[in-house]
Amino acid sequence: MNTTMLFFISKIVRCLPPTRLYRLKAKLYQLCGVKIHDTARIVSSVTIVGNGCLEIGRDTFIGHETFISVSSAGVSIGDCVDIAPRVVIVNGTHEIDTINEHTAGKGVSKKIVIGNGVWIGAGAILLPGITIGEKAVIGAGSVVRKNVFQKTVNYGNPCREKYSIEKTNTLFTQDS
Repeated sequence: MNTTMLFFISKIVRCLPPTRLYRLKAKLYQLCGVKIHDTARIVSSVTIVGNGCLEIGRDTFIGHETFISVSSAGVSIGDCVDIAPRVVIVNGTHEIDTINEHTAGKGVSKKIVIGNGVWIGAGAILLPGITIGEKAVIGAGSVVRKNVFQKTVNYGNPCREKYSIEKTNTLFTQDS
């Protein structure tokens, strides 16, 4: 990604209607080197920073005030993914340094992969090096620090698998 161009494109995108002109936003992000499908829908308040490879698939929605920090290992978001507001996706971290003054030592980057059909609840945090399997659900406020199996419902801090979607044919609503 071209970080200078991304900086200016982000300023333009923030001036656009929050939940409109999705194709225009996709085209603008493509100019910066983001590999984004034309049908992806990114709300104007989303913040994307970094210089790594960011891929966003077909018919994916990224909600209000989501923060995506992409370092060299990259972030891959599949097709038909729904990301709720204020999700944090960060694939950069540091080695722990016990010798020098700063405990946050050498910077490292670990790829994040979000599979097709994933649903991520509001305020979830995705940490470096994780893979979320296809059609998995991540509950609101969860901190994902380990891989998540496909077709499972997961939540908590730390995020843990609660049950398999395939074993449950229940449609959950607010009344459930």
